[in-house]
Amino acid sequence: MSRDAPITVMIAGMAGASLGTEIAKALAAAGGYHVLGCDISPLAYGHFDAHFAETFLAERDDYVASVLRLCRAAGVEVLIPGGDQPAALLAPAAARFAEAGIRIAQNAPEVVAVATDKTRCFEVLGAAGVPIPTTRGIAAPGDIAGFPTPCVIKPSSASGGSAFVFFARDPGEAELYCAYLLRNGIAPVAQAYVPVEGGEFTVGVLSDPDGSVAGVIALRRAFTSKLSVLARGPDFLISSGYTQGRIEPFPEVCAAARHIAETLGSRGPLNVQGRVDPDGRFVPFEINPRFSASTYLRTLAGFNEVDHFLRRLTGWPPAAPLGLRPGWYLRSLTETVTPDEKRT
Repeated sequence: MSRDAPITVMIAGMAGASLGTEIAKALAAAGGYHVLGCDISPLAYGHFDAHFAETFLAERDDYVASVLRLCRAAGVEVLIPGGDQPAALLAPAAARFAEAGIRIAQNAPEVVAVATDKTRCFEVLGAAGVPIPTTRGIAAPGDIAGFPTPCVIKPSSASGGSAFVFFARDPGEAELYCAYLLRNGIAPVAQAYVPVEGGEFTVGVLSDPDGSVAGVIALRRAFTSKLSVLARGPDFLISSGYTQGRIEPFPEVCAAARHIAETLGSRGPLNVQGRVDPDGRFVPFEINPRFSASTYLRTLAGFNEVDHFLRRLTGWPPAAPLGLRPGWYLRSLTETVTPDEKRT
């Protein structure tokens, strides 16, 4: 069974070097898609990216309704969130889009609700026996008292790209960072720091809509480039959102990530970041129920998770099986210029 007409897709959120633009590249590599994009910013990189056939401005103040109107007008079949914020806003509205015949290509709403609340997510995993770093949600500065250090302080939700992630060497620093986030309206979570020496991995677990695992792919991160490092000291390393490194089978890591996806009841894309601790266990520290910004690197490795999931979602067989080509997968940034005369 094949399909002649392309699948019309809208990517919501398409800032440069981000999830949205990487998804567009993965779809272009697969072929068979008419790729549209929308963003609340007129300067989002996707507006000037040739991987998008057409792009639109979405309304910030009425985001979900605005995206729905754009999708209806363009005859969109599948909507893909291109970032954490679009994913969080669109997941609860899945039924509204379904009524219009539009599928949202993300994990099940109940999985998104759990995974985007880091305190709750790690409570669920810990209760199921998954090795996790000691984790505590912080509602007030005093809640950090007694928490083991060194530790990592970060937002309890939407910390994709390592935004507002801090390494705290002692209780004083931990309290300072918690207070800073709270004063800025961000609820923090504290996690025990897992050393990087055993290796840090980004793992994609793709489950079909029925919950069966379609494939798992792991990349061991390399930190030779400062692009991949948010902060580094003599006794710690915090990675950035720019993943690059070595892809190969890594069976133990993939098995651990698969177990995490099954524990959460994942039905869609799930990205698991973790490190191998001194006891040889893969310990997750970040879980995002969406495609990863490293999805195009995975596509280059023969694992086009976006194409596979979208075709399962729309009832068409994938154009190619999920494969794996071992090797080093590196990335950089590109520049673009849009002269004023081209914008008028």
